[in-house]
Amino acid sequence: MNHRTGVVFAVLLVASIVLIRGCQQGDQNQNQFDIVIYGGTSSGVAAAIQSARMGKTVILIEPTSRLGGLTTGGLGQTDIGNKQAIGGISREFYENIKQYYDNPEHWKWQKRKEYFDGGQTRTLENEESMWTFEPSAALEVYNHMLKDEDIAVVYNQRLDREKGVTKNEGSLVSIAMETGELYQGRVFIDATYEGDLMAAAGVGYTVGREANQKYGENLNGVQANDTSLTLTGAVSRNGRHHNFVDGVDPFIIKGDKQSGVLPYINVDGPGQPGTANKQVQAYCFRMCLTDHPDNRIPFAKPESYNELNYELLFRNYEAGYSRIPWIHSRMPNRKSDSNNRDGFSTDFIGQNYDYPEASYEERERIIERHRLYQQGLMWSLAYHPRIPEKIRTEVSRWGSCKDEFEREDGWQQQLYIREARRMVSDFVMTQKHCEGIEVVEDAVGLAAYGMDSHHIQRYITVDGSVKNEGNVEAGVKGPYPISYRSIVPKASECTNLLVPVCLSASHIAFGSIRMEPVFMVLGQTAATAASMVIDLGIPVQELNYKNLKEQLMKDGQRL
Repeated sequence: MNHRTGVVFAVLLVASIVLIRGCQQGDQNQNQFDIVIYGGTSSGVAAAIQSARMGKTVILIEPTSRLGGLTTGGLGQTDIGNKQAIGGISREFYENIKQYYDNPEHWKWQKRKEYFDGGQTRTLENEESMWTFEPSAALEVYNHMLKDEDIAVVYNQRLDREKGVTKNEGSLVSIAMETGELYQGRVFIDATYEGDLMAAAGVGYTVGREANQKYGENLNGVQANDTSLTLTGAVSRNGRHHNFVDGVDPFIIKGDKQSGVLPYINVDGPGQPGTANKQVQAYCFRMCLTDHPDNRIPFAKPESYNELNYELLFRNYEAGYSRIPWIHSRMPNRKSDSNNRDGFSTDFIGQNYDYPEASYEERERIIERHRLYQQGLMWSLAYHPRIPEKIRTEVSRWGSCKDEFEREDGWQQQLYIREARRMVSDFVMTQKHCEGIEVVEDAVGLAAYGMDSHHIQRYITVDGSVKNEGNVEAGVKGPYPISYRSIVPKASECTNLLVPVCLSASHIAFGSIRMEPVFMVLGQTAATAASMVIDLGIPVQELNYKNLKEQLMKDGQRL
């Protein structure tokens, strides 16, 4: 290479480096936002909308291919407690649902006048909101609401939980995805059901149940209904809900302890009432089913079906149980939201303990095991000869929907993650707040549903029969406020992160707060706070509550 050629080559090399660096800088600026939201749940969607409305650049990152979490994943009967507690973008969503169904074009499988909802979610005459809906309707409404705002949305990007979080002096700088995409932000919001960003950012959290004595509660901890273990009558009553009839034998060969224990029973026993453990309340799929023959996919028997997995179901019927084990709520267009009920149902009790901390790959395996279990359950209820004929006749009329989800079998991907990680910040919501014994002074939203925990384990009682443990269904006197401090981490852990879903609450308090309308309320609150601290240049922990309250009230929140 001569001198002149070498000079030309050097110039071209420098130019190439500048161009590459310029492109990289451009890409970096392109992925730089005021607010970065990880998790396209209902809470994440509400947070994104509010961020845009407050004039902030915002990106919503969804790890899967579908926005909306459970609201678009089968939970069509809104768990609400008291409708008047819901305001802001959350109420706007339900008003948009009503407008959606006011359009005759959206009634394909039945006429509008043929549909009747019921219970707490009944839409009253002249009410502007509607509280029951198909998953596809919720998805269309969310997409329409997002389209009206300046929001960047990306799908199928999962946080690199090992090395994807960059912090500087206690503040998040950027998050990287498994794909290599990097997103910089001034404030971050973790709107996932699992709390993955919160955990990766080094924020303190817990999993499972606290002991009753930790926060002065009596509905937390183990809730065994075995009379030899029960501490109080209240705990005993809770334990009887959603349980087996008396006398169901837990052994593979009835009466023979040496034959082994049937699947999914904790042979170590439930533990002492009121004590802590790291077990998690059961998950299931909120099935969207239909009885319309042109839209129905009949329940199929999984290739991996093992009859022994359903032996307790058969024995429960043979011991005197007589109902269909689901809460079957009618949705528009001859569909349902079908949920767990009674002793052996859609909840896959005890099979989710590893989920909160599991890798993505292991979570996928847990989700698939839940799906196969539930598919096998539905096939058994519809067709197995040991199920009473009247039950088979009714269940076999139903099946998954052809027009709701992407999978060919009609099942959704979104598992009902009732509870995973829960942040532990400087303030923890507890049973006392739910019951109004203590009232917070920095309200950023209202919760109104009863304190609700699904079963957590299945065990053998002292008389040798099988029972479930963990269920609590305790009412609240009325709507109660949720503290702003419960959605922000400790200042020593992170100064620019908000956590509206895996918020700081005890197990039993979270059981009341963990409802989709409330998650939307808290998502909007988180985005409001994020926008305000950006303008002020302060940590999220230092935001003046009076100013936050004024903005929330201005935007229609109910406090």
